[in-house]
Amino acid sequence: MRYLANMAAQRPCHVTVLGEEYPTDHMTNISPTIVSKLPLKLHTQPSHPLSTLRTLIESHFPSYAHLSSLSPLVTPYQNFDLLSFPADHPGRSVTDSYYVNKDLMLRTHTSAHEVEVFGQGETKWLLTADVYRRDEIDGSHYPVFHQTEGARIVSANSVGMKEIEEDNERLTTHLEQSSIEIEDVPHLSPTNPCQPAHDPEHTELIAKNLKLSLNSLMLHLFAGRVGATAQNPLKVRWIEATFPWTTPSFEVEVFFRGKWLEILGCGVIYQPTLDNANVSDKLGWAFGLGLERIAMILYSIPDIRLFWSQDPRFLSQFKQGEITTFKPYSKYPACFKDVSFWLPEGQMLHENDFCDLVRDVAGDVVEDIDNFTHPKNNRQSLCYRINYRSMDRSLSNDEANSLNAQVVSCLRDRFRVEIR
Repeated sequence: MRYLANMAAQRPCHVTVLGEEYPTDHMTNISPTIVSKLPLKLHTQPSHPLSTLRTLIESHFPSYAHLSSLSPLVTPYQNFDLLSFPADHPGRSVTDSYYVNKDLMLRTHTSAHEVEVFGQGETKWLLTADVYRRDEIDGSHYPVFHQTEGARIVSANSVGMKEIEEDNERLTTHLEQSSIEIEDVPHLSPTNPCQPAHDPEHTELIAKNLKLSLNSLMLHLFAGRVGATAQNPLKVRWIEATFPWTTPSFEVEVFFRGKWLEILGCGVIYQPTLDNANVSDKLGWAFGLGLERIAMILYSIPDIRLFWSQDPRFLSQFKQGEITTFKPYSKYPACFKDVSFWLPEGQMLHENDFCDLVRDVAGDVVEDIDNFTHPKNNRQSLCYRINYRSMDRSLSNDEANSLNAQVVSCLRDRFRVEIR
């Protein structure tokens, strides 16, 4: 395709990532903006909301290993194949993921390290890390976000099941004495079945332990924020789900400020994953949650870009270990600019390519982008409305015009479009 040829013509021979040089190839699409985010690790910065949320989750699992410093560079084999992702899964595409080259990429989820951690002998662990996915531009999406993954495995025999049964009794007693109302679904069902390699009774016990552990975590995170009481308990509900790496699988929602909010996904670990880690005699569960999603709820932070702000008016509002309501310090006016262009015949432009270009030019000054498509004369016409709005200061019309002119220039150079 002409798009690939155009990109290859301007691609450097090497790209520097975290201080190391790597050769580029036809898969390379990592952008300067993304490279600049790699060293920041917001989840480890003291007093940052994401750091407080990480430590709050870790405090609920004190006997688990707490991991937070693994490199974001992984192989596609680690990120997809070891977790049994289908060969045609859209996440493998260059339009969805960031590649250094065909052999190296930025992890798209913390599960990329699951086989590695299990293979090191860890049986109970939490892993928090920055993850990377190409995405649209708006107030709730960002190409870098942070996940915490938790997992527990035990021996798939009477000894391991006894350990799980005892823990289930402890957690059941704790939840029965707490202000929580749980809307559950069956641990197993025809639409959410046991894996063929597993004993259904063992899977029932593991799924029950997963649910009890996460109901307890939801209580830990949200009960205080909703003022849960015996008369007005925290409401949690479970929903059947489908994931490539767990079966049976579930999603967890919490009723917060008048609506149900999706919090996390989880399930019984897919047996081939454990086989790949050389722990075939184990059985267990795993969950994954997005820190930004929960922090935006708990702190009332309205825009995901704010987590990356260095403005003291943002950072000074937070202390390590404390969850406080964010106080908006400004609402500067928006400045809308339209970009309209024809694509060369036979060329495709994915919206994520456009968003990455805009981020490289304007950074976090862009609040969101709208678009529409209008075919004409065998050519594709695209129009994007870019909403320029700084979170920290007033943006003049001249500044917005200058940024927009740079966007237009980069569009011409990178994609050979014809500006309308």
